[in-house]
Amino acid sequence: MMKPWKKALFAAAMAVLAAVPVTGCSKEQKLTKIRLSEVTHSIFYAPQYVALEKGFFEEQGIEIELFSGEGADKVMSGVLSDTIDIGFAGPEAAIYVYNEGKEDYAQVFAQLTCRDGSFLVGREPRETFDWQELKGKTLLPGRKGGVPYMTLEYVVKQKGLFPGQDVVFDDSIQFSLMAGAFTGGTGDYVALFEPTASAMEQEGKGYILASIGAETEEIPYTAYFAKKSFLEKNSDLVQRFTDAIYQGQQWVAEHSAREIAEVIAPSFPDTDVDLLTTVVERYQQIGVWSEDPVLKEASFDLLQTVISEAGELKQKAPYDQVINTEFAQKAAEKGKK
Repeated sequence: MMKPWKKALFAAAMAVLAAVPVTGCSKEQKLTKIRLSEVTHSIFYAPQYVALEKGFFEEQGIEIELFSGEGADKVMSGVLSDTIDIGFAGPEAAIYVYNEGKEDYAQVFAQLTCRDGSFLVGREPRETFDWQELKGKTLLPGRKGGVPYMTLEYVVKQKGLFPGQDVVFDDSIQFSLMAGAFTGGTGDYVALFEPTASAMEQEGKGYILASIGAETEEIPYTAYFAKKSFLEKNSDLVQRFTDAIYQGQQWVAEHSAREIAEVIAPSFPDTDVDLLTTVVERYQQIGVWSEDPVLKEASFDLLQTVISEAGELKQKAPYDQVINTEFAQKAAEKGKK
């Protein structure tokens, strides 16, 4: 059997002799694979799927092998065990690991979303919604300790209401089962991500009343991270990855909801393009996507405040240790030239 490198050499020689262009094959051979684990598969991460579908990673010489981590803790476990190269989840995962005192901890190097992407859904439509309507009611908030739960809790407190006193936070329902539980009669309100929230509204089973993300300042909701050792050993590769993400962010910022929906449609084959368009437009209206991958210190501080007030963080982590802005800043600078 001919060895792979001999096959490549033979093919190249034959191509030269026949004067047949082999640009496509050469490009494919140069691609470097990155194992990327995302916390979940969601339209909320549209710029990433634009980068995938538009070939921005390939242009940077990268092949993405995408995995669904199904939870920030699982994504981080994959990164720390070297079964995953880059993790994509909430930055809080990196904060927790840093506070554990690990020497080769994970650093966040690029931000994708800058607001909560969930929506408050009720049983009746409202032209205007007052958060005081939650008083005395039961709300399905998601998993206690998760960022969606903690952000919602923070917003409710900002509105002068206190979970457990003014409003019941029923966290007994698993995140993936909340929509079904709500339509089945559990709770008065539920916090849902898209496209579940819009689909429920289309079916007349629930109505979007408010954006949770619109009620806070910018907060680094989801970002990319990798072990310090990986960033140091693969700085050029990480830079090219970040450049591709930035291209996706810029493309999304410059195009309509319909155009974005049509591009990312292959990543969501079970979702109608019209529904995709509705979801993307809703996200555009509240500005969930960062226009560049630089994670700012002020938003990082807000994230830690939200986690601290939820009682899930005993010690805040230093921005300049957990966040590595080198790659994001270079990507943004290139884009401005």
